[in-house]
Amino acid sequence: MRVLLAEDEIKTHQFVRRGLTENGYAVDVAETGTDALELAFANHYDLVILDVMLPAPHGWQILTSLRASGSDVPVLFLTARDSVADRVKGLELGADDYLVKPFAFAELLARVRSLTRRRGQVSPQQLRIADLELDLKRRRATRQETSIELTAREFALLWLLMRRSGEVLSRSTIAEKVWDMNFDSDTNVVDVAVRRLRRKVDDAFPTPLIHTVRGVGYVLEAPDSGTDTSQ
Repeated sequence: MRVLLAEDEIKTHQFVRRGLTENGYAVDVAETGTDALELAFANHYDLVILDVMLPAPHGWQILTSLRASGSDVPVLFLTARDSVADRVKGLELGADDYLVKPFAFAELLARVRSLTRRRGQVSPQQLRIADLELDLKRRRATRQETSIELTAREFALLWLLMRRSGEVLSRSTIAEKVWDMNFDSDTNVVDVAVRRLRRKVDDAFPTPLIHTVRGVGYVLEAPDSGTDTSQ
């Protein structure tokens, strides 16, 4: 099992790396957000351990970039930020677990084992909703076996909508997770992006999958789900 440890406190990453190595894990260390992203995109990891307060980009941004790229690698936040709001934010951004410093190594190891065991059992490489498929490994989208050409941002948007199929996502949620930005009601960046994605995913096919929910946001779902939407 290979782990990426993004931690700028030298004593902490030396302690964690030694402990994980002694327990059979191969550990790469990144002391900055930039190094963490480069390693994460260049290598296959079974787990990423992230500190929030890394030299830029910080842990929130790294996680957002990973999820926007289509990566489903388990992420464990290991941080001194212990407020409920911070924990909720981490989990809502797509983290799998959150451990607050100071911590007992035995607890960290138990959580690492749980996440990597889960990773070994379930490693979905494709998402499928009705006749729409998204191949995360090949970064390819198809519908009725017809290839759909997507930009990197469109792929990230479609991945988010499919991953949370049936859930109505607000514009602010989409902006935060796909663009890593706070939604400004004066901008239509989300609406424009969804419109362009719809042209590629829905317009050439008889059954639309991406729907607008008035006053709320957007949802991607299979036909006959019963959600009250407007086109």
